[in-house]
Amino acid sequence: MLDVVERLLSALRPHLLGRFSDELGKLIPHRAAAMQTGDCPRSPLKVVGDQTIAQAVTSVEVQRLVDLSEPGKALVVDGVLGGVERRLVLFSSMPAVGKGAVLVVVPEDGELLTPELELAAQLWHILGTDAGQRALDPGPNVLAGNLAAATARAQAITDLGQTHAATLTTLLAVLRSGRLSDVVARRTAADLATDALLELKGVVDRDQALSEERAAAAFALLRTQLADLVRHTEVDVDLVDPVGDASLPQDIAHTARTMTRGLVLAALDRPATTRLRASWRLEGAVLRITVRDDSPEVTAAVPARGLTERLTALGGHWEVDAVPGWGTTVTAVLPLGVAEPPQLRPLDRLNPREVEVLTGISQGLRNRQIAEQLQLSEHTVKFHVRNILDKLDVSSRGEAAALAHDLRLEPVAHRTA
Repeated sequence: MLDVVERLLSALRPHLLGRFSDELGKLIPHRAAAMQTGDCPRSPLKVVGDQTIAQAVTSVEVQRLVDLSEPGKALVVDGVLGGVERRLVLFSSMPAVGKGAVLVVVPEDGELLTPELELAAQLWHILGTDAGQRALDPGPNVLAGNLAAATARAQAITDLGQTHAATLTTLLAVLRSGRLSDVVARRTAADLATDALLELKGVVDRDQALSEERAAAAFALLRTQLADLVRHTEVDVDLVDPVGDASLPQDIAHTARTMTRGLVLAALDRPATTRLRASWRLEGAVLRITVRDDSPEVTAAVPARGLTERLTALGGHWEVDAVPGWGTTVTAVLPLGVAEPPQLRPLDRLNPREVEVLTGISQGLRNRQIAEQLQLSEHTVKFHVRNILDKLDVSSRGEAAALAHDLRLEPVAHRTA
């Protein structure tokens, strides 16, 4: 047994699951094994064994099984793996260091003996402990690859999430529509679902090269993606063709569509929205993506975290103008290139709205007072304050106010709608 442990701990990380599966086969003969770990951002799901099973396994299936597992124990359960319900063995490890891992095994037909299951569970715990220790000190190449993979995965999740959300929102709009008969609604919903499945199947084949796309063509694709939603929602949605038709890098065009879809869905989700306008404007070296709605409720005006992370990763920023009772305008400012910006003073990093909020801070006003004078919601002011502190690299309102004295800022004045 010590020889087995030595062979497992000496395996290179990419070969770890294969080596464990080979040793496990001496205790529990099996057809395939799938591992999901929280310590490997590059490839958290790994599968070995029978390719008819391995190629069909999904992370969603494994995650559902994770919820059934118990750390330190071997559990025999009935579950779905590779699209088929099977008898499975679950091994879960939760060591003191690291995030642990779960192993799902498809055993051969036959009796599963308790001593072998318990010994296998102990081996998996040892392996999980070693994997957690390795994850604490990755080499530079591993770290760089993990960061790149994590970024790519976050972008893919945002893209697919927006696609799913748009499709589901459209399906709900169709099924709730009073303008369609039940038969027509069902047929329309079925057609939408079929198109969405075909589109998702093609996602993995999307070209990621930095080729160029004309702004008009990129927006036309967005219009097509949102066509069914626009057709069936009760909200009056106006998609305005881009002003300017420069070429966009493909990743920028794709990000712009993701941003627009996300902002449109957020606007549709706000109470009492009756009208919505989405537009792109090319201004020099930036693309401005603006979505305006007339919902009187503005407390949820701050864009979703996933969109914010995608935007800031490309050097972009938000401009939010939310007036209670009048509506919300959210603009994503997305740089078109990667040229180094000129050196700026800290206060020059703020957009006009943030300068107004900073002026109020420098006058000793509280968030509620600033919100009243600028006719914004207090929640929106908090959003701007957080951005101001980040951009100025300060930790308090007092430090921000001290920097503000370097500029001649106009006093915050009452605004009329």
